[in-house]
Amino acid sequence: MTPQATETKVNPSDETIRLGPLAVRFLIAGDDATGSIAVFELLVPGAQRLAAPAHSHDGFDETTYGIEGVLTWTVDGRQFDVGPGQALCIPRGAVHRFDNTSGADATMLAVVTPGVLSPDYFRELAAIAAAAAGGPPDLAAIAGVMRRHGLTPAP
Repeated sequence: MTPQATETKVNPSDETIRLGPLAVRFLIAGDDATGSIAVFELLVPGAQRLAAPAHSHDGFDETTYGIEGVLTWTVDGRQFDVGPGQALCIPRGAVHRFDNTSGADATMLAVVTPGVLSPDYFRELAAIAAAAAGGPPDLAAIAGVMRRHGLTPAP
């Protein structure tokens, strides 16, 4: 199968998706890069603990790069603080999550290879967050979305 050619342009996806207080800005979706890579920014407000559970993924690696602030990542039980100019590679199968334990906003860049994690994943999570109307989100629904998009919630 020959990869489909796409138009070359800066930030071909350029879509921001709100997940409650978080913002995900897709820069490159897999469809923009013949499936080889997906790239997005994630803005996490200060003191924000994520509602989604720790998870793993067997179909892609995830590398994060700190742009502003510090996110605390837990990968296979070990904690890593990732700040500006620092990168963390999360290999396939590693159980991980992150939180912003500081009072300052944090922004990170995520690179997913191959680019199988699409904006659809975040759109579906955003719909669950919106349906919660400021209350706790439906964790079973979140887990279902995760599984459909190749993420395995940790027990």
